[in-house]
Amino acid sequence: MLNLLVAFLLLFSACATSAQTEAIKVETTIKVNLDKILIVYLSRTNNTKALAEMIHKQIGGTLVALELENPYPTNYRQIVDQVAKENETGFLPPLKTKIENIQKYEAIFIGFPTWGMQLPPPLKSFLKQYNLSGKTIIPFNTNAGYGIGSSFETVKTMAPNSQILEGFNTKGGIERDGVLFVMKGEKAQSTETEVKAWLQKIKISE
Repeated sequence: MLNLLVAFLLLFSACATSAQTEAIKVETTIKVNLDKILIVYLSRTNNTKALAEMIHKQIGGTLVALELENPYPTNYRQIVDQVAKENETGFLPPLKTKIENIQKYEAIFIGFPTWGMQLPPPLKSFLKQYNLSGKTIIPFNTNAGYGIGSSFETVKTMAPNSQILEGFNTKGGIERDGVLFVMKGEKAQSTETEVKAWLQKIKISE
C-alpha cells in the first residue's frame, strides 16, 4: 500500500512539473517588450503602408519603409515581368534601406503585398541580409483578393530560428485593374478594428 502511495505521489509530481513547464513555454512565446518593436514594410500602392501605420498606432515601435537601391518601374506590366524573372532566377534586389543595430529589437513585424502569389523579392533580401535568430516575427499582408499565396511560408523558411506568430492579411488594391489605394473611409475603419483584434489575439497590445 505504501509503495502504491509513493508511486502515485511521484506520478502526480511529474504531471505537475510537466504542466508547469508547458505553462512557462506558452508564456515565453508571447512575451514581447513593446519598446523593442520594429515594423518593416514594403508598399507600392500605399495599402501596406497604411496597414503598417495602423499597427504602429496600436503598439508603437520603430516604423521603417523598405526601399531599393534600384527602384522598380512604375509601369505595372514591367514590374510584373521583372519580379517574375527575379523569382525565377533567385535574384535578391539590393536594399537602399539600412537598419542600424537590428539586434536591439525583440519583435519584428514584416509587411508586404502579395506579388505573383509569393513573397516579394525585397522581403527575401531583408530576411537574407539580417540575422533574426531568436526574434519574434509577425507577418502582415495586403493582396488583390487572392490571399497570401506562399508568402507566409517563405517567411518561416527564411527565418528558421525565429518565433513566427500568426500573421494578418486583408484585401488591398488591384493594381492590374487600376484600383490603387483603398485604405480609406469604411475600409480603413473596419481594417483598423480587425488589426486591433489580431494584435490582442497574438498578445501584442498594450
